[in-house]
Amino acid sequence: MKFGETFMEYLQGDQGKVSDKYSPHVEYKRLKKVLKSCRACRASALKESNSNGEEDDHETSNLCQFESCQLCDQKFFSELKKEASDIAGCFSSRVRRLLQLHTAPGMQKYLRQCFKNDQQAMMQECQILIEYAMMNAIAMQKILKKYDKVHCSVNGRNFKSKMRAERLEILQSPWLIELGALYLNFNESNGGKSNELFSQFSCNLSDTEPIMTLMFPDSVKLEYDLTCPICLDMVFNPYALGCGHLFCKSCACSAASVMIFQGVKAASKESKCPVCREVGTYANAVHMMELDLLLKKRYKQYWKERHASERAETVKQSRQYWDLQTRYVIGY
Repeated sequence: MKFGETFMEYLQGDQGKVSDKYSPHVEYKRLKKVLKSCRACRASALKESNSNGEEDDHETSNLCQFESCQLCDQKFFSELKKEASDIAGCFSSRVRRLLQLHTAPGMQKYLRQCFKNDQQAMMQECQILIEYAMMNAIAMQKILKKYDKVHCSVNGRNFKSKMRAERLEILQSPWLIELGALYLNFNESNGGKSNELFSQFSCNLSDTEPIMTLMFPDSVKLEYDLTCPICLDMVFNPYALGCGHLFCKSCACSAASVMIFQGVKAASKESKCPVCREVGTYANAVHMMELDLLLKKRYKQYWKERHASERAETVKQSRQYWDLQTRYVIGY
């Protein structure tokens, strides 16, 4: 079965009920029609040039590579970028809401469990979100590959790189790491018995290297390095900056010249990511709570040592800060 048919079945099928819950998706069928129209225009141009006695050389056969394609410039990339932005926004908001339900205060969680199977519902929502991310990512990859094939160009590949730089690549989202951690936490709470909903999804933390691996259908494999680029150790109390890079909270605060007790988001607007040097990434930092809980369960001794070390450093910084504040107020 061709991917276009598979994608349409996903959108209309039971497992994807995305039409109601997740309205934004890659308009694969419509964008494919745009490329079909562009291919027809290109063939017409080649036929006209040949009828005029022009040679069908390499330059002519690659017409769209050297001349801008107005149809695709207006209808293809602009629409695809908007769709990618909507998909990324929808995905992050839904994952955020799911995680908020999972970490709700005790009374709220108890009330929810009185009316429905809370954990089963969350597992189903997690599965829907993973399928949503995967199907749309594949659809975008396929349509960009078709664009390059029609135009004999690398514009589609460049567009994908641009989306990654603008953090619209859904498979690079830190929220996907949180979903993987959430699944593992659920799985361990069930005694390590994988839920049938995740028969095609596995996630492992290597014992030798701090890497989270997400396995999806069709042998698609994603790896996320859990090494802090500053301390070069496994991340502790991890935060993902707006650019997607992971750091320990203490390391991120140190790089931004703020106290640990003040928090990552207390960094100035001019603070840069220590890896990519992008400005303004601290304001949108994400606290990876599920990942932190996973590390706490898997590496208890390591987590206790790091917790004690960070707490001691926090107390030390707090004393220094308030000593300076007191001296400033009383004048000595």
